[in-house]
Amino acid sequence: MKFTDLFAHFSKWTARITGRPITFLIALLVIVVWALTGPIFHFSDTWQLVINTSTTIITFLMVFLIQNTQYRDSEAIHIKLDELIRAIKGANNILVDMEEASEEELERMRAYYQQLAHQAKEALERGKKDTGGSNVTVVFNDPEVKPEAEDNDHLTNK
Repeated sequence: MKFTDLFAHFSKWTARITGRPITFLIALLVIVVWALTGPIFHFSDTWQLVINTSTTIITFLMVFLIQNTQYRDSEAIHIKLDELIRAIKGANNILVDMEEASEEELERMRAYYQQLAHQAKEALERGKKDTGGSNVTVVFNDPEVKPEAEDNDHLTNK
């Protein structure tokens, strides 16, 4: 088994274990026990160093484990969404790899869909249905493109 597979397995296992309420209670118990031992050790520098060092090491390692788990989850979600976009008739396949778009392209697409959402909301307020597709392909080619009536024929009385 490759190291990356072992690490992924360990990351998933750790995420499952650390995300449970019992794990939180155990961590809380450790802190309470540590605090209660303060008078025994006269609240010494070593007593403080134990908790500081322990929490720093655990936090440092958890950052990498959490990042790995979130990255894998994010990748899986992207693949699933890409498959839905690809499989649905009328969906815009250009959206399949939006995570690779530049900030400018993402902002244009966000503005385009925000305008579509605004038009759909207005149509719903007029009693129209909010269904239909849009031609977002042209948005990549022309930053000045705004949603037009032809993209939203389903929102009008035509």
